[in-house]
Amino acid sequence: MEAVEKQFVEGLKKCFAELHDPRVHGRCDHLLIDILAIGLLAVMCGAEDWPDIEEFGKRRHDWLKNFLQLPQGIPSHDTFRRVFGLLDRKQFAACLFQWTQALHEATGGEVLAIDGKTARRSFAKKAGKGALHLVTAWASENGLTLGQVACEEKSNEITAIPELLKLLDLRGRTVTIDAMGCQKSIASQIRQQKGHYLFGLKGNQGKLVDDMEQLFEEEVERDFAGVKQSTDETHEAGHGRREFRHCQAIEIPANHPQRAVWKDLRSLVIITSCREIDGEEHWETRQYITSHGPDAKRLAKAIRQHWGIENTQHWTLDVVFGEDSRRQQDRHGAANLAAVRRLALSLLRQEKTNKRGVKNKRLACALDPNYLLTVLYNAQF
Repeated sequence: MEAVEKQFVEGLKKCFAELHDPRVHGRCDHLLIDILAIGLLAVMCGAEDWPDIEEFGKRRHDWLKNFLQLPQGIPSHDTFRRVFGLLDRKQFAACLFQWTQALHEATGGEVLAIDGKTARRSFAKKAGKGALHLVTAWASENGLTLGQVACEEKSNEITAIPELLKLLDLRGRTVTIDAMGCQKSIASQIRQQKGHYLFGLKGNQGKLVDDMEQLFEEEVERDFAGVKQSTDETHEAGHGRREFRHCQAIEIPANHPQRAVWKDLRSLVIITSCREIDGEEHWETRQYITSHGPDAKRLAKAIRQHWGIENTQHWTLDVVFGEDSRRQQDRHGAANLAAVRRLALSLLRQEKTNKRGVKNKRLACALDPNYLLTVLYNAQF
């Protein structure tokens, strides 16, 4: 596996070729590539903070020496903390996720889910800083994080999303965003980048929501005569519950006033779901707008895939990686370590021989360097 080790280092060097090293040149005991490589490998093996990363490095020093230079041995946890805190978080994330973007291009996938997650213990009351909020792009089909932009407050998602979209290749892909990102400017940017949008609707778009509800009611009264529309239904049962979903997609008339203000707006999507738990029914109706035509089956699938970023990425980061329990006040350090977690999660999900989930894969990486190399080999640059 020596070739894999060397390939890993060369791949990291390629990704971080443009990353600015903020340290004073000629006065550094440790190479930046060594620090970054140990950090990523440690997180894949279960490390959750800077002391964990140092401990991993010391325990694996002889193995790491096979492919890293380590001129002054393993850095201390203070060195890891200081260096990750000095690296610009935007540039670091842009460089880091070149890896997963290359994997995404190789493996394909249509739906890109954009959503935010708050690092709950990253607040700093004395400094007057709220919790750090991270907006990420998630490739739903193959479980890859393709980009990350950090902001201080959740309201800044609206400004963070355009920054994130600039980092992505949207050609031919569908970008799904919840109601927070349902903005005309974001819709225009997605279309300018040759992608399609699928936005959730809520009260933050009052006039739009009212117009879409009125349109749907009018079409129901006319029994959808003369309008393109399609429907799709799914039924699922398991874990003591049953769920029914009905998706109806209708084409918005060309002369509808909302089509004049939303770039390439074409269809309204209505999802009606009923979840039965212990004999009690819970009904819910949600609305979406999209630049796609009224293909209910395709749109229903994309909407379901969007929730993978919540149910798969966010849940795993909290439960398996312990992200919400980490006390991390330094803004750049917190954002950069969060980006490393997301890359580690993406790489671990690409390994298919272990069927027991990400938690077990991290344990296997920690116990067996050959398995860790297998994960890296299966996710080559």
